[in-house]
Amino acid sequence: MGFQIACRAETPALLLDPGKSQGTWDGWGTSLCWWAKAFGDRDDIADLLFTMKTVDFQGEKLPGLGMNIVRYNLGACSWNEIDGRKMVTGKTIQPFRQMEGFWLDGKSDDPKSKSWDWSVDTNQRAMLQKAQDRGANYFELFSNSPMWWMCRNDNPSGQAKPYQENIVPGNYEKFATYLATTARYAKDRWGITFTSVEPFNEPSARYWIADGKQEGCYIGAKSQAAILPLLRAKLDERSLQDMPIAASDESTYDSAIATWQAFAPATKALVQKVNVHGYQNAGGRRDLLSEIATKDGKQLWNSEYGEINGTGLKLTENLHLDFHYLRPTAWCFWQPFDGKGWGAIMTDLPAKSFQQINPKYFVFAQYARHIRPGMTILATGETETIAALDLKGRKLVIVVHNLSDKSREKIFDLSKFIVPDGAVSRWITEPNGSTRYKEQRDMRVSGKRIDTNMPALSVQTFEVENITMP
Repeated sequence: MGFQIACRAETPALLLDPGKSQGTWDGWGTSLCWWAKAFGDRDDIADLLFTMKTVDFQGEKLPGLGMNIVRYNLGACSWNEIDGRKMVTGKTIQPFRQMEGFWLDGKSDDPKSKSWDWSVDTNQRAMLQKAQDRGANYFELFSNSPMWWMCRNDNPSGQAKPYQENIVPGNYEKFATYLATTARYAKDRWGITFTSVEPFNEPSARYWIADGKQEGCYIGAKSQAAILPLLRAKLDERSLQDMPIAASDESTYDSAIATWQAFAPATKALVQKVNVHGYQNAGGRRDLLSEIATKDGKQLWNSEYGEINGTGLKLTENLHLDFHYLRPTAWCFWQPFDGKGWGAIMTDLPAKSFQQINPKYFVFAQYARHIRPGMTILATGETETIAALDLKGRKLVIVVHNLSDKSREKIFDLSKFIVPDGAVSRWITEPNGSTRYKEQRDMRVSGKRIDTNMPALSVQTFEVENITMP
């Protein structure tokens, strides 16, 4: 009678190599609209987003996310009359998505004149200040639409049909003036120096229409190329020569590639940072956009990400794809507070009420609290694992997910480092279970290896201390 011996093949170890750098991490951030219009005066929310404190929020103790990037939306709405004209609004837009603008009529570009009202948009400005007070160090001024009176139909949501430009060409210069004047005023009066100015928000998208649900404006690549030198000139006139321009915040990776490739070299030279939004999810040529930005010597950010899956499983999937293929140096949440699964915290913004903490919040914490600004991002060669090295703090951070419905073994090879045997701290979130950013110290480095079990549909973060270079 014969018998067989079943042998389990050893899981291959993932070698982490400090020589494979993807650059220095700038940080994590968020846009302020529209949630800051509702909650910009709240210190607990500022603590939640922009510190690493444990924050009492809605009866729960939540880990602060430690964001350091703030994107301030320059509003396009006002309710004054200009020579018989008033702002036109569609049927579907809600007040919480109408952001108040400062330049009321365009009759004077003097910010001290009656053409300007700097008292509006108090809550968004308040959160901007609170973020800075808590250590935020990147501030981006961006526009969803020019002021309504700069538009052909006086409607800051768009034209009657998609793909129709709404900004009047004769107002290109006024639009540039609006952005530059606000940037100068913020520096002088708010104590906020914007680290970049982004004039276009998803300018090639098809959903900017007159009956749209938010501010937006289709602006083709040719018109963008006409506006960018005007913006540079207006910033320079206001002694903001060192304030970089970012462009073009397209909604997809492929749109960003198309817009950038449509720019002439002289136009590209005006842009210091390429921004893109992550709404293409698992699709699109992230790798090509990364190659283009690197070739042209441009910084690259994913400046806005969002989807409706409140578990955070889509967030971790797309975030890892970004780190592996796009290789940005920053990553920004669209709205931490929003309806359904869009927000990390499910929120009824019109009612200004909170409904629940989505698992997405804790999944995001696995990254934002551990991969910190100034760390070096390491190429891992796979989408399952992200690694970051803090040379000064002698710490290696590893974030790994398992998106399968079965548990898996994971082995990390640290032979490229000098690292003693010892305990390793880890945090774990299981979005479909009950584990929420749970800290444990039950793992060890042994023989320059970490061997761990990854539960199904989970995210884990490891911090390896006392690590040095050979």
